[in-house]
Amino acid sequence: MSGSPPTIDALQAAFAEQRYVADRDLATAVYLSLALGRPLLLEGEAGVGKTEVGRTLAAVLGAELIRLQCYEGLDVNTAVYEWDYPRQMLEIRLLEARGEAKSAATRDIFSEEFLIRRPLLRALADARAEPPVLLIDEIDRADEEFEAFLLEVLADFAITIPEIGTIKAETPPRVIITSNRTREVHDALKRRCLYHWIDYPTAERELAILHRRMPGLADALAREVVAFVQRLRTADLTKVPGIAETIDWSAALVALGAKALDAEQVERTLGALLKYQEDVNAMRAGGARRLLDDVRAGA
Repeated sequence: MSGSPPTIDALQAAFAEQRYVADRDLATAVYLSLALGRPLLLEGEAGVGKTEVGRTLAAVLGAELIRLQCYEGLDVNTAVYEWDYPRQMLEIRLLEARGEAKSAATRDIFSEEFLIRRPLLRALADARAEPPVLLIDEIDRADEEFEAFLLEVLADFAITIPEIGTIKAETPPRVIITSNRTREVHDALKRRCLYHWIDYPTAERELAILHRRMPGLADALAREVVAFVQRLRTADLTKVPGIAETIDWSAALVALGAKALDAEQVERTLGALLKYQEDVNAMRAGGARRLLDDVRAGA
């Protein structure tokens, strides 16, 4: 599906073939990002499938996925480029050994041969026919200074390296930016992007996701799992489970040979579903049994 952007229906079907169940709104947002050549900013709670959009888009387009994982303190050396100092020092020693050190120019050791390309530079310097998908993951974890730098890069899809010059993308990469909204992303960056919020899925969509991701999962167990998780998300928890946890929990239940949910097995496998001890304790103190009773009553 490389080249001109496909229709929304074709894009949605292609995502489904890659086992990603995208609703119409998300498929439209991705389609417009491709058609308009604009970065797409995806926000939502952790575990709802934002990162997977980038991976799936790369697979659908047959493009390379270049991922930049953001974190506090992320700098240019890690995100853009740095010089290979050990190789530069070795080159200087070789020049000295040949008696050429005095005649050697700075460009001899500050050339592309000694440049280590990090994700942003790799994405811009890629000259293949199908541009890569650049996934900038969890931009809200990076410092505001890096966010400002990223804004400049996305403005012209170019990076200036003092010793070499400006490197500009022949064809801009497809850019997917994700945020868990632990802090607000600056308005200037949002204006540069198209925007889409990915929410927790409906029961119907979550069931479809489970069947795509775990085709061998029995339908009866899958329905109970989805009903339980959907009710769990309404509980007063430190962190409610996302789609990723639903899949992990289903895999754990299958590994234990479960055919249907029972309270004891639910409590033993809560570590695949909940990630805070306070939440686990609350569920083991009768919360899981009450939720399971609600699921059966609803069924």
